[in-house]
Amino acid sequence: MRYVSTRGNDDRPEFCDILLGGLAPDGGLYLPERYPQVTAAELAEWRELPYAALALRILQKFITDIPACDLKAIVDRTYTARAYSHCRPGRDAGDITPLTTLEPGFHLLELSNGPTLAFKDMAMQLLGNLFEYVLDKRGEEINILGATSGDTGSAAEYAMRGKHGVRVFMLSPDGRMSAFQRAQMYSLPDSNIHNIAIRGMFDDCQDIVKAVSNDAAFKAKYKIGAVNSINWARVAAQVIYYFKGWFEATQSNEQQVSFCVPSGNFGNICAGHIARMMGLPIRRLVLATNENDVLDEFFRTGIYRPRKTAETYVTSSPSMDISKASNFERFVFDLVGRDPAVVRDLWAKVESGSSFDLGGTPFKARLPGFGFVSGRSSHADRLATIRDVWQRYHTMIDTHTADAVKVAREHREPGIPMVVLETAQPVKFAETIQEALGRDPLRPADFVGIEDLPQRVEIMDADVEAVKACIVKFCR
Repeated sequence: MRYVSTRGNDDRPEFCDILLGGLAPDGGLYLPERYPQVTAAELAEWRELPYAALALRILQKFITDIPACDLKAIVDRTYTARAYSHCRPGRDAGDITPLTTLEPGFHLLELSNGPTLAFKDMAMQLLGNLFEYVLDKRGEEINILGATSGDTGSAAEYAMRGKHGVRVFMLSPDGRMSAFQRAQMYSLPDSNIHNIAIRGMFDDCQDIVKAVSNDAAFKAKYKIGAVNSINWARVAAQVIYYFKGWFEATQSNEQQVSFCVPSGNFGNICAGHIARMMGLPIRRLVLATNENDVLDEFFRTGIYRPRKTAETYVTSSPSMDISKASNFERFVFDLVGRDPAVVRDLWAKVESGSSFDLGGTPFKARLPGFGFVSGRSSHADRLATIRDVWQRYHTMIDTHTADAVKVAREHREPGIPMVVLETAQPVKFAETIQEALGRDPLRPADFVGIEDLPQRVEIMDADVEAVKACIVKFCR
């Protein structure tokens, strides 16, 4: 399998090359040159597979430059019951992503049972093992530069801590994450982990990561890699749980399922789009936003209008406080018929601080064929949904999952199971849970007192050169 850039770079690298590189040299994002198709026979064979075996079957369609035996060892080491043991009482950790049925035809797919209690672990743990494998084979090192609005940072740092040849430089918006999220990241003592809090919003952090990655000379000299969902391996790993969720919610290959996904950077739901393009019988991909509703506006109107930092709301679902969704470029590439010239033109507007409108173009007419619908949620909606799910089903959900439950209810169809992707455990957002329910969420024993641990973080302005200087300092 070879890969192409959304902006038309002529190279067609294989998986291991784009794993270490992140962005394409032209600033685009990598996608497979064609989406591998899944047959009915394969779906029938895969239905009863445990998670690791299913992951291997799917990843083998995207990764053809790692020997099958080595890839199996990596996958088996990643998806173990021990690693995903933070599941709800009574659930089997060996399921990795158990399905919780709230009522007939309405389900939660648990994705937050990993080491940092967020869905990002599902891909990041695999990414850490892949990085270590490829770097060891090549005798190389890498400096990972990432940006987080909350959960990506801790998931990446827990996945990369102690890994051979890997340093992590993680940017986060200063004061914009929950106390628990900050403690997860900043309390790690590992010498290869470096936290940088940027005075600004997530979009400022993400812009710095892209600017550094687009400096070809600096990127080459300091071997800069990426773990954000601009890295294709992250998206490929997330495709797996759409298949697992579909198997859990159906009894036969003829059934369709809709998935509702709380979406900020478009990576999670982009994986669903790819699963659908591969032939998984997905009826609808329901995109849920919070008050930062740039993506909802696009799917309703065809207008993509990223907000400026001052216009981005600070909300109680902070991992979705994002205005410019990096992975959205991957979907638009497919929407415009994989024409890189069109993508280059559209993203030139975005990168200049402008917007684009597909409303009067043939591309807008293609949108329904991709199965997307959307909706938004507010803080008041969040609180009401958390209370309702607790009172009705005695199930506690986090703020982002609440956004998705609210929007999923608006788009249910008779006879079509709706699966909501749970994205984090409630303890990560204890302040809002306390506001909604008047009680604290349960906390896994290994996270008791985490906020009281010493924290290591450097606070900086949103300055690309300052971040580069920090990387240089630790690479001497």
